[in-house]
Amino acid sequence: MNEQLIVDYKNFLNNGKTERECVEQIVRMAQKNGYKDISKIKKLKPGDKVYITKMNKAIALFEIGFEPIEKGMNILCAHIDSPRLDAKQNPLYEKDCITYMNTHYYGGIKKYQWTTIPLAIHGVVVKKDGKTVKVVIGENQDEPVFCISDILPHLAQEQMKEKASDFIKGEDLDVIMGSVSPASKDDNLSKEEKKELKEKSKKTVLALLKEMYGIEEKDFESAELEIVPAGKARDMGLDRSMILGYGQDDRSCAYSSVAAMLEMRAGKRTTCCLCVDKEEIGSVGATGMASNLFENMTAEIIALTDTQYSDLTLRRSLANSNMLSSDVNAAYDPMNAGLYDKENASMLGGGVTFQKYTGSRGKSGASDANPEFIAKVRAAMYDANVTYQMAELGKVDQGGGGTIAYHAAKYGMNVLDGGVAVLSMHAPWEITSKEDISQMYECCKAFLGLNS
Repeated sequence: MNEQLIVDYKNFLNNGKTERECVEQIVRMAQKNGYKDISKIKKLKPGDKVYITKMNKAIALFEIGFEPIEKGMNILCAHIDSPRLDAKQNPLYEKDCITYMNTHYYGGIKKYQWTTIPLAIHGVVVKKDGKTVKVVIGENQDEPVFCISDILPHLAQEQMKEKASDFIKGEDLDVIMGSVSPASKDDNLSKEEKKELKEKSKKTVLALLKEMYGIEEKDFESAELEIVPAGKARDMGLDRSMILGYGQDDRSCAYSSVAAMLEMRAGKRTTCCLCVDKEEIGSVGATGMASNLFENMTAEIIALTDTQYSDLTLRRSLANSNMLSSDVNAAYDPMNAGLYDKENASMLGGGVTFQKYTGSRGKSGASDANPEFIAKVRAAMYDANVTYQMAELGKVDQGGGGTIAYHAAKYGMNVLDGGVAVLSMHAPWEITSKEDISQMYECCKAFLGLNS
């Protein structure tokens, strides 16, 4: 096991609880390893290393190979967004002496898992003058945390009769921001005095935000605030074989991919590590894989090389590429064994998990990798002594899931899903095996060397 990799990975999780924070870390790592911002480059030659960012929420690292880029690239791709709660545009309101932040959940979550746990707020507020204010509250021991309340069992008779998907409603996932003592019921108070008392908690919260960050209530209209579990990734189990942490779907694969990219040198083929946003909501938007994000980035690279740029060159470059679509898989859970086909399930600690296809039920929404390419990847893993397993996500009719693979496959490139097995996937705190993280890193290095 690569002990230093695990230490660095946990630090990455602790300091990268949003897409923006992940991109910031990746940029620093890349610059430390000789990568330069493509906007500062006029010409690219073999061996050059550059990075491209998009809206501070997606990033690609490229190292130029010795072959013309139209012969294809070896690409590692993962996503850096994770399920969470987002503050609405008009989030603060006071209700009976308690001030709340109104939220909208992002991605597939079990809503009840987000109540009664300590939460932190991460994100940015952009003021009218264009100034960006970074916000992080709840991660340091001397800072307050936040929470979503739930009702006590003694009063939950009706709640407990409802389905798990219904007894906590999305509109009830509002974060407690502050409180005051009940306002006086003195009938002699004027309407203005009663109003002032009624909104005292909200005013106090706004005053503190003004003091801490210089932001006004209207500034929430141009804010991107994410509510995430507060706290650091921790070793799990007496044997310390596992990691408990937020956002391991899919930052376990993203970090492994970036670390491998920084370690390896390109040979014949240009190599790329792409970290994208919005996978948890369908890869939509300007920073998601369903957009023209990656082809635009590749076009910028081609335009700076000696290769004559054309649409055909771009198409050939993408069609001749190999991609490891790095996303996590559901680890086999012995406590819920009936949900899995055990012979085709990924085991915690079993090494990298390759998935020939994802999708649901009849492979709906899947990218089904061809066996010739899988054989090539198998050979590379064997040569690099990488432990791997082939698996699906649960039984055929049980549900399923998707990745970004089919968005890349539309270009005609070879794509295979591969990643880390995760227990309690999409929960506020997810579980991975340290051995799997180490094997994923080695897998990514081996994949970058395909055909080099």
